[in-house]
Amino acid sequence: MGSFLGAFKAIFWAFLGVRKSKDRERDFENLNIVHIVIAGLIAAALFVALLMTIVHWIVPTAHS
Repeated sequence: MGSFLGAFKAIFWAFLGVRKSKDRERDFENLNIVHIVIAGLIAAALFVALLMTIVHWIVPTAHS
């Protein structure tokens, strides 16, 4: 079974969209699907939080 760190690495490359098909196939063979799902959910949440933080810094807030 693959490691949780390996799942994060696979998710990172998937987010970038640059992954060789042989490496992707190796990930499917070696990594635990539960690790991939959890790593994907965590990475997506971090990505959304990063976007919200950037927008909060750029867009001025209206104070009453």
